[in-house]
Amino acid sequence: MTTALLGALESGLIYALMALGVYITFRILDFPDLTVDGSFTTGGAIAAVMITSGTSPWIATLSALAGGMVAGALTGIIHTKGKINGLLSGILMMIALYSINMRIMGKPNVSLLGEPTAFGSISPLILMPFIVILIKLALDWFFHTDLGLALRATGDNQRMIRSLGMHTDYTLILGLSLSNGLVALSGALIAQQTGFSDISSGIGMIVIGLASVIIGEAIIGARSVFIATLAVIVGSIVYRVVVALALRVDWLEPTDLKLITAVIVVVALVVPTANRSWKQKALARKRTQEMADMSTVRQTGGGF
Repeated sequence: MTTALLGALESGLIYALMALGVYITFRILDFPDLTVDGSFTTGGAIAAVMITSGTSPWIATLSALAGGMVAGALTGIIHTKGKINGLLSGILMMIALYSINMRIMGKPNVSLLGEPTAFGSISPLILMPFIVILIKLALDWFFHTDLGLALRATGDNQRMIRSLGMHTDYTLILGLSLSNGLVALSGALIAQQTGFSDISSGIGMIVIGLASVIIGEAIIGARSVFIATLAVIVGSIVYRVVVALALRVDWLEPTDLKLITAVIVVVALVVPTANRSWKQKALARKRTQEMADMSTVRQTGGGF
């Protein structure tokens, strides 16, 4: 049990980078970006191929980050310059990345067993907290700069930002580039942790990212950028712990992972909504009772 929980914590920290990328597009930009499923694999593919070619793991990881940023920027360009629907732009880029990733790897799977990795001399449980906290604080700082505030405002109200003379196309492209860069970085680190990069490793990443965001917001909330990014990290870890515990149930199989993910997302969405609805009904009943009591007092002459 302890080993499973430590493994879940380790994976949760790495996937937290991907979840932060999803948070940028879905919460900050309000953009349904499905490029994530492709750019996650791109990050793993670039890192794996470069490492097996003798490149330093850290240079390979940074190259994966750059590759993801390019993929995100292309999605933004397709949407803003090509005037194509945002959802469709992400789908088109995700489809294109499948072939691109296959070209990069040259085969469906690249093994990293026996190769030097970023975790070769240090455990992910020791290294990843520093990386995740550093990136979280960098994002918090960025979103309070003029450019970061413009990016946040673009997601809130593009029309108003355009009326102030700002180019929302550029902020969208920047946001998508930053998001997919983090996703690819997560993919590169996951490939080094697991010891291989697979062409199908990115399938369902968008759902996992959304699950992390939703779970984190349900637990901690999203009152500010600092709290929101912290919630995403916590949500990623909690999601992985829940999955690890669920897979220990006798009648569940590892192939049920996608089903477990779907159930977790549904529960994370339904429970807060049901809780708010229950509180509103309780408040309404309380007010109704107070009005009934006041009416009774008046009728019995108990008032002044």
